[in-house]
Amino acid sequence: MSSANGGGPGKAILYARVSTEEQARSGYSLAQQSEALKGYADREGYEVLEEVVDRGQSGASLARPGMDRVRDIVQGGGVSVVLAQDRDRFAREPAYLYLLKQEFEQRGTRIRSLNDRGDDSPEGELTEGILDQLAKFERAKTAERTRRGRLRKAREGKVIAGRQADYGFRYNEGRDGYVVHEPEMATVRRIFEMIGAEGSSIYGVKAALETAKVPPPRGVLWQRPFIRGCVFDDVYKPHTFEEVAALVSPQVAARLDPDRLYGVWWYNRREVQRRRVLEEGPDGERRYVTRTHYADKPREEWIAIPAPDAGVPKETVDRARAALRNNEKCSSAGRRLWELSGGIFRCADCGRALVAVTALKGPKGYRRRLFYYHCATRRQTGKHACSFSRSINAPKAEAAVWGAVSALLTDPESLKRDLEAMIEREKETRGDPEPEAKAWAVQLAEAERKREKYQEMFAVDAMTLDELRSRLDALEETRQTARRELEALRNWSESLETLERDKERLLESYATLAPEALETLDSEERRTVYSMLGLCVEALPDKSLKIRGAFEEESLVCHHGRTSTR
Repeated sequence: MSSANGGGPGKAILYARVSTEEQARSGYSLAQQSEALKGYADREGYEVLEEVVDRGQSGASLARPGMDRVRDIVQGGGVSVVLAQDRDRFAREPAYLYLLKQEFEQRGTRIRSLNDRGDDSPEGELTEGILDQLAKFERAKTAERTRRGRLRKAREGKVIAGRQADYGFRYNEGRDGYVVHEPEMATVRRIFEMIGAEGSSIYGVKAALETAKVPPPRGVLWQRPFIRGCVFDDVYKPHTFEEVAALVSPQVAARLDPDRLYGVWWYNRREVQRRRVLEEGPDGERRYVTRTHYADKPREEWIAIPAPDAGVPKETVDRARAALRNNEKCSSAGRRLWELSGGIFRCADCGRALVAVTALKGPKGYRRRLFYYHCATRRQTGKHACSFSRSINAPKAEAAVWGAVSALLTDPESLKRDLEAMIEREKETRGDPEPEAKAWAVQLAEAERKREKYQEMFAVDAMTLDELRSRLDALEETRQTARRELEALRNWSESLETLERDKERLLESYATLAPEALETLDSEERRTVYSMLGLCVEALPDKSLKIRGAFEEESLVCHHGRTSTR
């Protein structure tokens, strides 16, 4: 690339960008870009005004905090050139690149990249334009090739693996099919039984699962929309061979067992549209957030993929669906995701969870919707049941908690120590589970041996029927206890494995993000982080928020957005 400095000194802005996917592939990408740009600026004699970085930002849009900063600096004047390593660091769309170029030229600023292959002549601009369009064509071709490859794979009866399999399933070794994960699938069957056979409401199912301390899906607390979604998801409904064969190709049907039942996993069912918008946050600052819109495609475009039978009787599925079919879809409490709901936010006085409350305030025609957290005990049973009488402003509390958690995420070494300490505390609650599991397994085997012995004694008239029933009842109680304890140990081990995985994911996916990128995470992603950290927030009488979880032993206290430690 020829010198853009024309032999004289000038002022430059260095711009580097890496998307989330690129960051996952190469952790050194930003550092490598920065080193190359500084070296070029030094050789060409540029004075570097500022080095701007966009971490975890896509080049498919100009809605990026770093790029906004570059444009603001250029708008102020005095910038000779904006440097990037590659042209696609500025933007992947030629139209956006042209827009930036025209905008900067009005202020006497040029765009330069280390891989420029043309110059400022008309021929050079034509060359760069052609190369940009060829790069755009190649990206579009790759995306279309990927889309068609997934469609072909789905039509062959193979599952398209995502971030996580449906609750109750795991991916097989090839990650192109489902296998039943029995501990979770037993919970799915219980959900259908409670709704379809016992007449429970969705709220009743949620309360029963939380009371029984059943591990929720994806590390997030049980949510009513998820429970309703299970009931209407065809992957849990049994289908006969004839029913599935009518939905799939003859080649896929030929691989199925005519005597077995199957669930149906649908692919290509929804269209996803994402856009970047600039919004004002609870703290008054404006930042970019991603808004996602889902729309169902026409039924004829859906692709059916056979899945293993979940083990839920068809009659139970039909009764559960009939019970919920005419119900309204579960409310999202003011059409917002309450980041601290579901047991994260608790009253320091009575220990109950704070519940989400929505209120309309203001004169008619000018009312606005306000969001609060309120003590469940006081709200349900009256003011004398709990002394905590205050309502907590939801956006302010959520911003304060996220501020404290963000500070932890931006200190990877401290975060790693705290996560390891949290896992060690969890291990200390039970110690080594292996001896306990072996002891219960021995008791279970002994009960089975005695059961067979008693039946043999009854068969040779060495025991009466009443005696046999009495001893079998006692053995059954022992067997049930042993099975419950073994199941609890298995759940605890899986929970510990989840903590280990969450630790690695936090350190790899979130602790590497810049503060600006952390601020763009939406409420659902924040809830995921809170679950990984085992977060618990207590509301104190003075509206201070005491945060516990994967933090240091001293409690972290947030008070109206300010953070301190005790």
